[in-house]
Amino acid sequence: MKTFKIFLLVAIMIPAGLKAQNKKYLKEYLSVIASDSLEGRKPGKPGGEKAAAYIVNILKQNGIQPLGGASYYQPFDVVTDIELAKSNYLNFDGQKDFAVGKDYTPLSFSANGTFEGSVVFVWYGFDFEDKGKSVNDYNGVDAKGKWVIMLTDEPELGDGEKDIYAPYAQLRMKALTAKDHGAVGVIFVKGKLSDENDDLIPLLYDKSSADAGIGVINMTRKAVNRILKSTGKSIEELEKIYNQTKNEAHQALNINKKMLVSIGVMQKKTKTENIIAVLPGEDKKLKDEWIVIGAHYDHLGYGGEGSGSRMPDTMAVHNGADDNGSGTVALLEIAKAMKNRPHKRSIMFIWFGAEEMGLLGSKYFTEHPLIKLDHIVGMINMDMMGRLRDNKFYAGGVGTSKGAKDLLQKVNQKYKFDLILSESGYGPSDHASFYMKNIPVLYFNTGIHDDYHTPFDDVEKINFKGLEKTARFVTDVLLEWANTDNKPVFQEAGDKFAGSKRYRYKVTLGIIPDFAGQEKRGLRVDGVRKGGPAEKGGMKKGDIIVAVNGKPVKNIYDYMGRLTQLHKGQVITVDVLRNGKKKVLLINL
Repeated sequence: MKTFKIFLLVAIMIPAGLKAQNKKYLKEYLSVIASDSLEGRKPGKPGGEKAAAYIVNILKQNGIQPLGGASYYQPFDVVTDIELAKSNYLNFDGQKDFAVGKDYTPLSFSANGTFEGSVVFVWYGFDFEDKGKSVNDYNGVDAKGKWVIMLTDEPELGDGEKDIYAPYAQLRMKALTAKDHGAVGVIFVKGKLSDENDDLIPLLYDKSSADAGIGVINMTRKAVNRILKSTGKSIEELEKIYNQTKNEAHQALNINKKMLVSIGVMQKKTKTENIIAVLPGEDKKLKDEWIVIGAHYDHLGYGGEGSGSRMPDTMAVHNGADDNGSGTVALLEIAKAMKNRPHKRSIMFIWFGAEEMGLLGSKYFTEHPLIKLDHIVGMINMDMMGRLRDNKFYAGGVGTSKGAKDLLQKVNQKYKFDLILSESGYGPSDHASFYMKNIPVLYFNTGIHDDYHTPFDDVEKINFKGLEKTARFVTDVLLEWANTDNKPVFQEAGDKFAGSKRYRYKVTLGIIPDFAGQEKRGLRVDGVRKGGPAEKGGMKKGDIIVAVNGKPVKNIYDYMGRLTQLHKGQVITVDVLRNGKKKVLLINL
């Protein structure tokens, strides 16, 4: 078992006498990549930088060069943390003694600025109609220009009713509803049933740079009860009232006193990088066609809340031996093996950074490719290759190119895996970024396990014999793609848009949204599904959605929130920017 403590960074030594696809060196590499000294390989942290340097040094030692003799590194920015500026303060009706960090805290998706208005309590902040149920916690109040106080989460309900409230209970969704009502800001407060301790919500980066467009803070019950004093009610009493009378209309409570809040939240950015090396093709006609093969090398650092760890209360090194140290070292061995194998097409090896933060490295590469994207004829991705069990080997994306299924079956005649095939090209790993660009993909892994995203994903649990076998299989698949005279032909296989688990959709437009959120004017459409409502309504790839039914859309969260408000059979308007000009589309859901 791991000892949970901070380990000092140690010098990393590279083994001499490297041999291609040797189980000994897979283990030796992974013992470094997944060591405590690399502290979980978090992007932008020293451990992540050391992992990148280790990979580059092995490439150099084996004579595998960067593209064009330039740098192995493709740097890009990532947000690693949220910090408070010194400008934060709160003044309610002349009372200036509310302390940031003690009585209240801005949330990470708050807009920056100074927000002033009177205050109104709107219960849980719901306003929706769903399954014949209408809930409007803004009943009887004009929230325009006001701060709205609301409870987090949802009321205590039976399981059936809880499902109705759940899509509207996310904090970003509640903030969007408040914004639609004209509020200048939201004050979230936890009811006693939600959190008896009344801890402030941690200031954590939620993997989106998009803010809510209004002020958003969390206050303790004690602090909010000071604001509610003139009503004669407390949060504890109001929470009980709502739960006891949940099927009745609730009158919002006006507090005719002013609140002024200055909010400053700063995104802390740092640089991380993709690592890229190449082997030029040997055929005069085919060398300008490229096969990309990749694996992400980052992981979760020490874990903690908001990191993606399945044990967020445990601060310990998350070594990520399988996820994705196994893919990282397999790619190193494949690169070494391919150096001595004839290949007509050129091959690009990419170790992606910041996959765990939302496929950021692969997304950055496909938006800033070092070669023309239409020269990439196929992409192979490896993620979690080290826990082969019962001889089951998983391969996704087999429907994204003609003949891929037959190719894998042909290669498997030698290896005799129990191949589990999936046609879809979409999935929660870096191949999805390429599939969105209409590039054939194949995605290999040995399956999920209980140690996934915990501190227990360690080297001693890796099946190195199985890892060597899966790496050899992928090498042979790569050789087939690199040497066939007929290049892989792309075909769509499965939705490119996978709905977020955080929202339940009654409808879908059938688009691929820009999850990275690089477009500041609205939500960029990365692709449109054939035959879907969006395509039938005239939407095109590259359109920027700025409004749905007249309600603004600034980012992916706004878009997902708008989807929850739509119904099947409804005809909606979608405002888009196309080549800088605004167009209004009619879309039948």
